[in-house]
Amino acid sequence: MSPLLEFTNVTLIRGNHTVFKALSIQLNEPRIGLIGDNGAGKSSLFRMICGLETPQSGTVRLSGCDARDANTQRPGKVGMMFQNPDDQIIFPTVEEELALGLSPSGLSRREAIAKSRVFLETRGLAHWAERTIGSLSQGQRQHVCWLALMIAAPDLLLLDEPFASLDLPGQALLSADIAQAGQQVIVSTHLLNHVRHFERVVWLDQGTIRADGPGHRVCAAYEADVATRTPEGIRLGQSL
Repeated sequence: MSPLLEFTNVTLIRGNHTVFKALSIQLNEPRIGLIGDNGAGKSSLFRMICGLETPQSGTVRLSGCDARDANTQRPGKVGMMFQNPDDQIIFPTVEEELALGLSPSGLSRREAIAKSRVFLETRGLAHWAERTIGSLSQGQRQHVCWLALMIAAPDLLLLDEPFASLDLPGQALLSADIAQAGQQVIVSTHLLNHVRHFERVVWLDQGTIRADGPGHRVCAAYEADVATRTPEGIRLGQSL
């Protein structure tokens, strides 16, 4: 069987900055976390998977097919949740935004909106259907983006800082949904407790793979590294 997701000798250059150089990695596990400092390359990795960016060399393959071809030929294969929901949401109401995710299924607009209303009802959110996006909080808009992915049900879910705008109940609900999802889910986050239990976590550092393995081990290594870069950690090291 072909790997679900495979990067082979991928080099990505943006302007004068080399984001990745000869990156090779296979991502097959059902739940994978991506961690690392800002600018480490996490969002760029997602953008290449979605076909929003094309590497200068190397290949990105989904289930054996070039990512660009896979996204063109099967537009419902990959779904991504952006860091900022306002960069993702297009339609003025919740039901219309959810209906957009059903476009690849061939449903009419009326059928898609009707299905969106039923879906919201099953989530206890029937009262959200006709709400305008502008009336929602940042966290609620983030939740709408997640609901749009759930109703679209792509094969691969890419979540870029999905917990950043959510309160604690919202984070708990999203974590439960991720645990129950039938698709492969890759989560990029600074909130390590949400991926610490994952079977696999990849720590990116300036476009390179610093560590790759069980979530608890890789998260602990990253936390230890960060501690050495804080004033308190530096002082502690100097005193030993």
